Amino acid sequence: MVFWEGYVSDEAMGTFAPILVYWLYAGLYQLLPPLDNYRLHTRREEDEKNSVPLPSVVKGVLLQQLVQATVAQGLFLLTSKANISGITVQPSIPVQIVQIVIAMLVMDTWQYFVHRYMHQNKFLYRHVHSQHHRLVVPYAIGALYNHPLEGLLLDTFGGAISFLVSGMTARTAVTFFCFAVIKTVDDHCGLWLPGNIFHILFQNNTAYHDIHHQLQGLKYNYSQPFFPLWDKLFGTYMPYNLLKRPEGGFEARAVKAMKD
Repeated sequence: MVFWEGYVSDEAMGTFAPILVYWLYAGLYQLLPPLDNYRLHTRREEDEKNSVPLPSVVKGVLLQQLVQATVAQGLFLLTSKANISGITVQPSIPVQIVQIVIAMLVMDTWQYFVHRYMHQNKFLYRHVHSQHHRLVVPYAIGALYNHPLEGLLLDTFGGAISFLVSGMTARTAVTFFCFAVIKTVDDHCGLWLPGNIFHILFQNNTAYHDIHHQLQGLKYNYSQPFFPLWDKLFGTYMPYNLLKRPEGGFEARAVKAMKD
């Protein structure tokens, strides 16, 4: 039993809930006060280094979400496991947890190798992936700011493959995709807030991904959104130190850069 049962189908929730969650969670970060004592970059750095205005970022995210919603709706309809009465038998909670873990690993695997290739292939980086890196200083609303082709290959296809391989139902997918969206937004929020559960439970977090957006970390820390597994296995993991800035806030400084 879920709160939307009888009002909205699982398929509709799986399609639109992640979009709503994205804007609610990213919007919450956007509405916060400056919080200069917790920023990984100063506001001046954000203004000077980022080469795309906020309205363009919003338009880019909405375009990607339109494509994702279209693909998700079609995928849910094609894989529906409803019986003659239109009821889908849901697996047990332990089975759903296993499916979510499998989906997390599949998504991480897909995104690591596609993401890494987009950096290694000069044409794809220049014409596709570099759009995301126009946000040198990441912020929450820009988490899904990508070139449309990257959004399709990296996020939309990655999500679809995770869903199919794990064998989850649309109802389980609501939980998985909403969690994936929250994690992705948090990784780009640019804030190191005390007590942030994602910083406590995940080594792949805001500071970890901030290293990737820095010039010296551009070819490291490809892993997203959950675990640093593939970075560590393939030698693309760049450790960092989180340092207090004298003027307030923090700096994620790559350890390799400190040795140079």
